[in-house]
Amino acid sequence: MGKFRNIDISNIFHKSFKIGLSLKAIDGFLEMIGGILLLFLNPARLNKMTVMLTEHELSQDPTDIIANTIIKMSSKFTVNTQYFGVIYLISHGALKLILVIVLWKRKVWAYPLTIILLGIFVVYQIYRYTIYHSTVLLLLTFLDIIIIALTYIEYKKLKTKSHYV
Repeated sequence: MGKFRNIDISNIFHKSFKIGLSLKAIDGFLEMIGGILLLFLNPARLNKMTVMLTEHELSQDPTDIIANTIIKMSSKFTVNTQYFGVIYLISHGALKLILVIVLWKRKVWAYPLTIILLGIFVVYQIYRYTIYHSTVLLLLTFLDIIIIALTYIEYKKLKTKSHYV
């Protein structure tokens, strides 16, 4: 029991915040790369890739659930979907990277802005989850909620320190 008395919970939150920021930076960078790659994936290219990936499996089992799901999903991919995806991924990724950079620089104004913007992302992601039921989207939403809480804790700590300096 004595071992746990000296645990600095504030330090654990701070380290968790830094890890969370690092994950957000990686996520933002990957979103931007995904958005750029999506520029080159038009519906015709996706259709060719889908046929290439599923034709062997469907020739053996025309009722294959995974192959048919891939075909069904790719058939919904339109030019409008492509453009939305490009704009969404690049802007969302860039915004995350900018927020991470200003938080790493400990800019006081960035903390409330991050909480508000991530809150908007959470609301939008929950809305999208109700439509698509994506486990990945649910996990990203959970991560955003944790980052919001850690950002709030860091902001309170930063504001407290600035009053005593």
